[in-house]
Amino acid sequence: MSAYDKVLAARAKGRPTASDYINNIFSDFTEMHGDRRFGDDPAVIAGIAILEQTPVTVIGLEKGHDTKEKISRNFGSAHPEGYRKALRQMKLAEKFARPVICFVDTSGAYCGVDAESRGQGQAIAENLYEMMTLKTPIISIFIGEGGSGGALALAVADQVWILENAVYSVISPEGCASILWKDAKRVKEASECLKMTAGDLKSLGAIERIIPENENFAAVYKSISKLLVKTLHDFNTYSEKKLEEMLKKRYRKFRKIGEI
Repeated sequence: MSAYDKVLAARAKGRPTASDYINNIFSDFTEMHGDRRFGDDPAVIAGIAILEQTPVTVIGLEKGHDTKEKISRNFGSAHPEGYRKALRQMKLAEKFARPVICFVDTSGAYCGVDAESRGQGQAIAENLYEMMTLKTPIISIFIGEGGSGGALALAVADQVWILENAVYSVISPEGCASILWKDAKRVKEASECLKMTAGDLKSLGAIERIIPENENFAAVYKSISKLLVKTLHDFNTYSEKKLEEMLKKRYRKFRKIGEI
């Protein structure tokens, strides 16, 4: 598959969304609402769940399934209150020593005037800053599109995984083509240049694991569940010393991305 074919696959109608992963991997999910500043953002699902015997905090950027739900979820493009809701849950996870698991699927943060007036850039920046020093393990999984800062705001993690046909880039290929060449028709060329596929990202050190896909997503859910259980067990961050080592490793991981 070409890079653009992977973009189309990541956007494909009927592709599982964050809520599908949450419902199929975790039990006893209890959703939390609101950022305690402005309101609730349906584009972000956040709450507490059980992964086998382990309590975890789960956060997902949700695009929705049918047209009505997609509109209500703003097609997965979060407002600042969505990112603040996510951060509020992360800080609670830190307080109660719960690992954080994020599912990322968005073309980018909402860029409307109302979002900007409520501090969209600040909300994203605050997430990046706080996640870098959050004293609990974080795993982020790209399940579809990963667009710009809207995706990165939930992806400053100890482990970043990506599904085989998901993508992650600083901008959409359409936006890139329009800016660089003033021609949105060069979207296929832009897709290749952005190095946004799972293979590209792995070679650049931006992600740690590629999760194979097949038509039977039940097998994908099962695979992710097993990987999450094993990875969280390996973290074993019950001492202050191990927590500090984890934070240093997280910091170094992002500092070295893109080094030649």
